[in-house]
Amino acid sequence: MKRLPLAILVAAFCLFLAWSVALRQALLFLVGIGLGAVLAGARFGFTTGWRRLIEQRDPSGVLAQLVLLAIAAAVSMPLLAAYPTDLGAALGPPSISLLVGAFVFGACMQVADGCGSGTLYKAGLGIPLNMAILPLFAIGSFLGSATLDRWLALGALPPYGLVAHFGAPAALLLTLAGLALVGFGVVRWAGRAAPLWNRKLLWGAVLLAALAALNLVIAGQPWGIVYGFGLWAAKLATAAHLFDPSANAFWSEPVNAATLAQSVFLDVTSITNIGILAGALWIAAGKPAAVAKPMNATQWTVGLIAGLLLGYSSRLAFGCNIGAMVSGISTGSLHGWIWVPMAFLGSLIGVRVRRRYAF
Repeated sequence: MKRLPLAILVAAFCLFLAWSVALRQALLFLVGIGLGAVLAGARFGFTTGWRRLIEQRDPSGVLAQLVLLAIAAAVSMPLLAAYPTDLGAALGPPSISLLVGAFVFGACMQVADGCGSGTLYKAGLGIPLNMAILPLFAIGSFLGSATLDRWLALGALPPYGLVAHFGAPAALLLTLAGLALVGFGVVRWAGRAAPLWNRKLLWGAVLLAALAALNLVIAGQPWGIVYGFGLWAAKLATAAHLFDPSANAFWSEPVNAATLAQSVFLDVTSITNIGILAGALWIAAGKPAAVAKPMNATQWTVGLIAGLLLGYSSRLAFGCNIGAMVSGISTGSLHGWIWVPMAFLGSLIGVRVRRRYAF
């Protein structure tokens, strides 16, 4: 698609949101466009950064992610402390569900070549595997939400927020210290095999942090991906009379039941997800179509199964690289710090599976 007709469609949708839904939703759509454009333009892949560290000892992607986390935390934590009733942190309970979900997600994102945000922006760029995975991700996220209560019954602790327990200054100091320690370990492990910094990724980190802060202020909650996916599939399943939300622990909760009953355009996560797709489309517009490596039937089968498991495991883990890692850590949630090592352990397995099937 050319950029002019795409710009007309984006402008029309934005006006529709502002006029018929809410000005907030129009603003969040614009934030989502910015997120998608930065992710696609900088090729800011969380999955790729981890894989390059594991396989090539290239720390530049992971270090850029640490910069993103540090800037986002420096902005978000004071805001959460100043406006505790208006803004919420991305809190998730430390649980068996979190441990299993993060590990499986880390493995599957390497096989599927994308986390939540990666699947979105690569689908927007027209990459066939990610386009095929996107609906499966949504189905998996819905199935994960529908069975989440059974996983939590295996053992869970209450969510723990650093800002609420220690205050913003101490929470930020602890977070920055933790990020610095991780960065030191990454640099030591990588050695001198590759440059430490990538300018494009660093600019991407700064812009993503700024946009994530805008999302927090406008939406009243941190940037997320997975909830929107699960909501889309839940709406379709409910409309087709395949699912009774009133009989399900997750979707019968008042907040989730209300979200399921109302227009999808009122859901803040869905609007930013749509914006990310639009932003990636803008980057791809007017350029030659993305050339993907041909895949055989076995590769397609493994990739699509990984995509379904991505959605399921991300719901068990209370988020993906965005909802659990970026938003969780930057808003002081303990579960984000648990998610990262478990997902990285999963990635160690995932890169081997990816290599085994020659993705």
